This record gives sequence, C-alpha cells and structure tokens, in this order.
Amino acid sequence: MRGLIVACIALMLAACASTSPPRNTLNVCSVFAEKKAWREPARDSQAQWGVPASVLMATIYHESSYRHDARPPKRYLLGFIPWGRASSAYGYAQALDGTWDEYVTRQNRWFASRDNFSDAIDFVGWYHYGTRMELGIQAGDMRNLYLAYHEGRAGFARNNYLRKPWLMAYADRVKSTEQNYRAQLASCAAWRP
Repeated sequence: MRGLIVACIALMLAACASTSPPRNTLNVCSVFAEKKAWREPARDSQAQWGVPASVLMATIYHESSYRHDARPPKRYLLGFIPWGRASSAYGYAQALDGTWDEYVTRQNRWFASRDNFSDAIDFVGWYHYGTRMELGIQAGDMRNLYLAYHEGRAGFARNNYLRKPWLMAYADRVKSTEQNYRAQLASCAAWRP
C-alpha cells in the first residue's frame, strides 16, 4: 500500500512538472533545453505554416507566459461579486472559444486541446498563416502579427489598435522578445535536430 501511495505522489509531481512553465522564459534556448518535448511541435508548426519558431514562441510567451491553463482575470461586480471573465481566452495561446472552434473544424483536429502545447503552437502558426494570407503581413513582422492576433483580423483591418496606446507599446515588447528569440535560436544547440 505504501508503495502505491509513493507511486501516486511521484506521478502527480511528474504531471505538475510537465505542465509548469519553463524557468527561464526570456531565453528560448533554455526553454527548449528544459521542455524538450516542445521542440518538435515548434519545428512542425514552423514548417507547416511558414512562420518562424521565434514568432510562434514569442506569441505564446506574451499570451500565457507558457502557462497551459492561463485565463484572463475574473471580473467582479461591485468589487466583490464574481462576474465572469473578460473573454473566453484559454491555454497557452489564449485562443478564444470561437476562433479555437474554427481551427478545430477547418483543420479536423477534433481532439485538439488549448492546454496542450503541441496543439496550441499549431494553432498559433495556423492563425498567423491566415493573417498573412488575409492581410498580407509578412511572416517575420512580429509587431503587426501580434496586433492582428490580439485584435482579430477584422479589428486589425479597422485599425482598432490605434486607439490603444498600451497595446501598441505591448506589441513593441513582443517584437523585442521575438528578435531576442530569433538571435538565440541562430546559435542554439537545444534547437538543432
């Protein structure tokens, strides 16, 4: 019986460790060294959608800080009555329910999950690819890809972000992270096959 309890505890700790965010999120080489299982899905999404892994990873980092179960904060009525969340965004990619459902349907990914890294990074690649096709934004244009990701393609096309100086500043931070990630990947042993 004691052995079973120890095995269950070890299994629970292993499960927690596998979903915990990487320790050094500002260095994508460290991320891939720690989360070895993330390398292949990142490579696959890059190859499938033509979006650099640095763009994919910067998007996920700034959307969820690599937390598999990330959600927007709860809202409160009168400051103390729980009143739902600001949006249905969930998981690594902070994909909204409707956008995720569109991805699942169009890609026939019926068992895909927003809290699964492989599925989430494929979703980000798919979304950025669609943005490139619909809006003509280049695959390496992190700032505009992020603005379109955050505002939705229609919102980006309407220039909604211009009324949000905080978002434009944040998109600059995302761009800076992507540039750092790109430079790191160029000499990253953990990224090489």
